Amino acid sequence: MQDIFGHLAALHRPRLLVRTARIGARDYSRRRDLKRVLGYGALPKPAAAIMRLLDMERGHNQQREDGDAGYSLTHHVDVLIALVGEAEGLQRLRLDCA
Repeated sequence: MQDIFGHLAALHRPRLLVRTARIGARDYSRRRDLKRVLGYGALPKPAAAIMRLLDMERGHNQQREDGDAGYSLTHHVDVLIALVGEAEGLQRLRLDCA
């Protein structure tokens, strides 16, 4: 099974989406933004959050590729921003523990 960073590395999305997510992640606040994206309640640990965000992102990307009328670019970007922010946070934790 791929680790979380392997799953992230395997994502291939349009350059504009990725660039927008990276810019948005600069102001990412886990407490504020992750609650809004995942729904209110207790915040999951970073690895669990990333797995949930990956599932959500796959759904948004499928809608985008299918030309689904219900596709929301804003929601897709919000999920990507949270995904980048959580991955950066997990990477920092990983380096701190090493």
